[in-house]
Amino acid sequence: MLRLAFAKRAIVTRSATSSRASIISPRFALQVRRESGQAGGGGKEALRARDHLQRDWDAKVITYEELKPKTLQPSADKYLIDVREPDEVLQGSIPSAVNLPLSVLPSALHLSPGEFKEKFGFEKPRHNQEVTFYCRSGKRSTTASDVAKRNGYTNILNYTGSWLDWTEREGKKGAA
Repeated sequence: MLRLAFAKRAIVTRSATSSRASIISPRFALQVRRESGQAGGGGKEALRARDHLQRDWDAKVITYEELKPKTLQPSADKYLIDVREPDEVLQGSIPSAVNLPLSVLPSALHLSPGEFKEKFGFEKPRHNQEVTFYCRSGKRSTTASDVAKRNGYTNILNYTGSWLDWTEREGKKGAA
């Protein structure tokens, strides 16, 4: 199906003696657009794949009760990543967590495994490896989950309670 639409466009000119733009006259342009669902488009699957990657997405949310056992028995196959900045981590962190600040996460995920380990001191997570993100209050961990997903990671968890929830439940003084 073809869709016809009229779009009003204005012609804008600039005078040689003035830098001010002036509108001369409106014009109507005929726009013809092929509906994306029409057969013979050829790129329908490619569009679906692109839309799948770009749609809003939320990682599986993990609770304190689900996270606590993971901190008592850490595994090399599961990462707990604190995406707060290093000065925030000085106030404390969840046991077994490694720090990878959100400010460097996108570029870090593009490093080779060797460069990653040299820069951050731990192995780069594999794309299918379980990765749990947390921050101070859950906002940055949600962003980190999205960054990881867009970089091909598939087993992502988000501890949205984050540091504030952890310190409240553990009875420790958290950062205000």
